[in-house]
Formats: sequence, structure tokens, C-alpha cells
Amino acid sequence: SMASPALLMRVVASAYSVAEKAAKIVRKVMATGDLGIVEKTGANDLQTKADRLVQMSICASLARKFPKVTIIGEEELSTDEVTEELIEDGHCEEILKKTCPAQYTGIKEEELVIWVDPLDGTKEYTEGLLDHVTVLIGIAYGGKAIAGVINQPYFNYEAGADAVLGRTIWGVLGIGAFGFQLTEAPAGKHIIVTTRSHSSTLVNDCISALNPDSIIRVGGAGNKIIHLIEGKASAYVFASPGCKKWDTCAPEAILHAVGGKITDIHGNSFQYNKEVKHMNSAGVLATLRNYDYYASRIPNTVKQSLVP
Repeated sequence: SMASPALLMRVVASAYSVAEKAAKIVRKVMATGDLGIVEKTGANDLQTKADRLVQMSICASLARKFPKVTIIGEEELSTDEVTEELIEDGHCEEILKKTCPAQYTGIKEEELVIWVDPLDGTKEYTEGLLDHVTVLIGIAYGGKAIAGVINQPYFNYEAGADAVLGRTIWGVLGIGAFGFQLTEAPAGKHIIVTTRSHSSTLVNDCISALNPDSIIRVGGAGNKIIHLIEGKASAYVFASPGCKKWDTCAPEAILHAVGGKITDIHGNSFQYNKEVKHMNSAGVLATLRNYDYYASRIPNTVKQSLVP
């Protein structure tokens, strides 16, 4: 008989279905018109009913199946009041059919850390910029992002009433990434994707120094990485603290699975072990290709202002 799939593949297959359930919750909350918005640290740091319900759904669903895995979510919530209708028990068969890379076949539950951003781009969600919104589930081992799921609940939302809404992108290092069409940005063009709502002099000075042909300002780290892998932008540059581990873990795994690179502004890779601090305080630099071109042009003044 077939050996049962490796733990990593079972976790990713479950995370895929859990993310699809999360997308349904996101759409349902929006459809009710009552977002239940609360400010956390200010007007640019919001939490909605969708953030809360989705995090409970993701964390409770994965914890039930994989009780020894460490799960770290953005929102500080108790999971006591999780109702059964928030639990997703399914998994994606197609993912289970893929062969687990040899270096990950022996992983035990207690060695995995899952970083969850239930709704990346909350501010954009509250403003109706729905294509910016993603649900992020990143899976780390040995401090490294090795697998991830990004769901875009409103992918296709401008394509008319009968369009199928939403899509799920997933990837594992050593297997690749799926659910989208990998495309490189136009050769010789320097298109920078950066923050929409967290701009600053430092953020803008850093971008100007790269002499871009154009700048795209959008919400959500997940959304920005999608811009890179679909060829809409050549670099994601954010010279500011504020981005957190749950913003970068899933996107990093997907970007690295297709040969891209993401680091802080100094070129340090991110660590995802459970003890690590949550803030990526030295910003973000990511590309699908030509990482060194952008890294070599980050001004020293910018680097000195951002302490890892």
C-alpha cells in the first residue's frame, strides 16, 4: 500500500482548504455590510470582524488536526469561543499527490511553526479595494519559510457578476508554486511596488534612489509578492519597520519556490522560529529576478536608519 503522505504535505493540503474557508468568511462579512471595525494602534492599524473570525477559523482548524504545531496569528484572540461552523476539516487532494522533498520527509509536528495573517490588507478591505486583500498561511521549519498558501478572496471581482471569485496560490520549496501564471516583469524596466498606507520620507527616498520607471502603491504584503510573480512589478521595496513575520512567511515561501528572493533592506534573511520577534524592523526588499541590482542601490543612509 502507499505510504501515507509526509506531514508537511498534509499540513499544506489542509492549509489550502482552510484558506478557502477563510475566503468564504471574508466575503460573507463584507456582504453583511457590518465590518465591525476597531482601531488597534491607530487609523492605519485596523481590525475587522473578518480578521477575528478568519483567524479563529484558521488557527482552530489547523490546531485540531496538528495539535503539536506552533501556530502564531496576527490577532490576539482567545480560541475558546470557536463555533463548529468555523472549523474546516478538508484538504486538497492534488497537493497530497505531490512528492514531499526528501529534506522535509522526516519533519515532526513540534518542529513546524505556522504564521497566520487572517486578512492582509485590512485597511484596503475597509475601503473596498478588494483585490488588495489576501489570507496568508506560512509554514516554517528550522527558522526558514518552506511552504505557504496565499488566498485572494476577491480575485476576479471586477470580471462581472458570473465570474468565479477568489483563487488560492500555494508553494513548497523544492516543488514549486501553483495557482497562478509565473511571469517576469518587462526586461530593463524598473517597476517598484510599495506601501499604499504606510508611506514616509524614508520609504520615498529609498525608492527615488532606485530611479524607477514607475511606482505601484498597493496594500498587503501578499498582494505585493503576487505583483512580483505575475510580472506586474520588478521589485518590492519597503524601507520602514512595520511589516511582521506573518506578512512575509507565506509570500516568502512562494517567492523562493519560484527562484525569487526576499530579505530585509540590509540583505539579511528573515527568521521564522517561534521565539523570534514578530516585527521585520529593517524593512523588506524582494524580487523575482535581479535581486542584486536593487540591493546594490539601496542608499547607506536608508540602511543606517533601519536597525534589524
